Amino acid sequence: MDPVDPVDEEAARLYRAKVWGGADRTLWRTQVDGTVGTRLRELADWADSSGHGEGPLDTYGDGLVEELERRVAEELGLPAAVFFPTGTMAQQVALRCWAGRTGSPVVALHPLAHPEVHEGGALAAVSGLRTVHPTDAPRLPTAEEVRDHPEPFGTLMLELPLRDAGFVLPSWEELTAVVEAARERDAVVHFDGARLWECPTHFGRTLAEIAGLADSVYVSFYKSLGGHSGAVLAGPEDVMAEARVWRHRYGGQVFQQYPAALSALRGLDEQLPRLPSYVTHARVVAAAVREALAEAGTGWFRVHPETPHTHQFQVWLPYDADRLTAASLAQAEATGTVLFRRWFTPGAGGPPGVAVTELTVAGPGLEWTTEDVRAAVREFLSRLD
Repeated sequence: MDPVDPVDEEAARLYRAKVWGGADRTLWRTQVDGTVGTRLRELADWADSSGHGEGPLDTYGDGLVEELERRVAEELGLPAAVFFPTGTMAQQVALRCWAGRTGSPVVALHPLAHPEVHEGGALAAVSGLRTVHPTDAPRLPTAEEVRDHPEPFGTLMLELPLRDAGFVLPSWEELTAVVEAARERDAVVHFDGARLWECPTHFGRTLAEIAGLADSVYVSFYKSLGGHSGAVLAGPEDVMAEARVWRHRYGGQVFQQYPAALSALRGLDEQLPRLPSYVTHARVVAAAVREALAEAGTGWFRVHPETPHTHQFQVWLPYDADRLTAASLAQAEATGTVLFRRWFTPGAGGPPGVAVTELTVAGPGLEWTTEDVRAAVREFLSRLD
């Protein structure tokens, strides 16, 4: 088979983004939907309406960036917070700081956690850290697995939710037990909370109660809150002071970041209060997808989790990923409705002959009824005949 022309693949990606972004009806809008002009005008309008439009520009982390740091520390109930241009950098710094304090370069985390799957081995290559895995099951580790792990480690990192396993979360009781097990081993606990914003509904606890279990927490602004980019690391004052030093060393002391900071503040004001309704409606959508697939007689399929833990979940179907992506695109072109977007072949260890996609339910999805979802699934499946 000839290799795919990267120019053709880029053109295909841009075309898909144009079709899906221009659809009349969708469950959610991604961060690449729309145009530069549209996004800038929306942000400028919010800046004016919120009173930020006439404020001063930031320089090397002051002004709007400091306001955002204070706001996030308050939301999470933690003493201090530091803004970073990326979550990868934020977590590199957090884990490096804790390694210095614990005297251990070993981090216990899940093999599906973001640093292991999506960062090119950066923990070892850049920060000199080593990772161990208390479990390889598609869920977060149990208290017993943490307590009984044969190797010592200085930090336990928990990704809440664990995205690549299906945006899954433990129960509150399981989470507190895992944290306690780490404490029994004199390890610190760091939360990869890129999507922590959407966890309170599942846990039945506030953001501050959840974050309060950990020694440090990272949160993202573009994954749940619709921000342009950026992340915050929050935790004790002394650790955050050191994090600022490492941020500079890692190249994260950016001259001006007001668009990212402003969009994050907008997300905290507009999206954060709505996330519980998104999580609740995701359960309605997931049930409707499952019912429609069962009625259609598609054979093996999976909606995972059956009851979503957050406003995101997976759908698995026994078809080639490219064929499913083509059907998703064709549905949007013909009907102006986007149900699914891109499909993927699971990585090593995944079941053969199937593909997976991720569904997100956000503001636009609240308008979808059960019958709307079922009809969209039926129309999508008709394109696979």
